[in-house]
Parts: sequence; C-alpha cells; structure tokens
Amino acid sequence: MSKVVIITGASRGIGRDVAYNLAISGYTIIANYNNSEEKALELKNKLKEKGIEIDIFKANVANKDEIVKLINFVIEKYGKIDVLINNAGISQEKLFTDITDEDFDIMMKTNLYSTFYATRETVKHMLKEKSGCIINISSIYGLTGGSCEVHYSMAKAGINGLTKALAKELGPSNIRVNSIAPGAIDTEMNKDLSEDDWKQIIEETPLMKKGKPIDITRCIKWLIEDEFTTGQVISPNGGLVIT
Repeated sequence: MSKVVIITGASRGIGRDVAYNLAISGYTIIANYNNSEEKALELKNKLKEKGIEIDIFKANVANKDEIVKLINFVIEKYGKIDVLINNAGISQEKLFTDITDEDFDIMMKTNLYSTFYATRETVKHMLKEKSGCIINISSIYGLTGGSCEVHYSMAKAGINGLTKALAKELGPSNIRVNSIAPGAIDTEMNKDLSEDDWKQIIEETPLMKKGKPIDITRCIKWLIEDEFTTGQVISPNGGLVIT
C-alpha cells in the first residue's frame, strides 16, 4: 500500500495543491474539509478524471470530537497513517485592542488546538508502527510576528514550539515532526492584498516574485521523503526573511 496521507484544510489554497500533487505522485490521500464541500468534490472529481481516487472527509478541526472521527475513519479504512499534514487555518487582521475574546478563541482553536489534537490522535497510531511524518503548516509570522495579526502570530508561533518539542520526544520512535512557515503565497487567504500590496511585497523579496502553492507542495514532498530532518521550521519565503 502507498503511504497514507491526511491533509487538513485540503479543499482550497495550499492544502488543495498538496492533495492534488501528492495524489498524482501515488500517495493515498484523505482530504479534509469543513465548509467547502463543493470545492472538495471538485478536487475529488478532477482526480477521478485521471483515474485517481481520494477520500474527502468533512470535519471541523476546531472541534476535538470531529478530529477523532476523521482519524478513526482513516484507521478503520487503511489501518495506518503514514503522514499527517496540519494545514487547516484561518487568518484575521485586527488591531490588538480590537481583538475580541471570540476572535482569539476561534483563532486558537482553528490554528493551534486543531494541530495539537490532530497530532495527538495520529501519534497514538504512529507509535505502534514506530514510523511517521508530521508536517505542520505555520507562517512566516510565527517567526517574525505580524502587526495587526497578534493572535494569528501567537497561534503560528505555538505550532513551531509544538514542532520542536515533539520532534525531540518522538525521534527515538522514528517519527519526524517539521514545520513549514510560508511567506507571502498567492492563495485565497491573501485575497485581500491589493495590487499595490503585492508590488511592495515583491519589491522587498530578493527573488522578486510572489510565492505559489506549488512552492510549498515541493517542500512538503521533500519532507515526506527525507529521513534525516526533524524539528525544523523551514520558511519558503523568497528571501523576504532570512534568519
């Protein structure tokens, strides 16, 4: 059996590109979605036209019980999970003093808690196999912080902390944990950026271009195949931030 891969938030943006390209490469894909059923079915049918079957599974990853149902579905059908890609997330721009308790709660549950719970449920099964790969999608703001995105930056920084600590704990069990912290990627999440915003970002980026979802997908594919990288936060950002 090919490697079994769960991708959360796989109906749009980076997650969709990852699901599509990994499926094309021969991986067994379980694409999670929540509200975007139409786009998830679109992805499934697009791959079906190429003779490739994937599973799509509705689950709100901000809800622990729904994450458990997703993981149980995969284990019951395939008996294992080789790769977990924690990609689901939301963003929001607000002045720090305008962030409500509800804003903060939703941000943490969707971006950080979901990563914790999905990873915890998955690791139970990876430990039995003494093998596994976990890839968390963070953000450049998890490294640098983002003005007017304090709660988002906090959540993403938390993901990086989880990645590093868990890599140390799970390394002896041959389970690798890494984080990808993308820079400015041309996806739906950045749809509110104006032409002038993109122009400024591109001018400040040494490679003089915006990122594309495929740039992140290539990084993910490498991390799945590599066997000696763990505990790292890798930031494909065109040189916008160099640490």
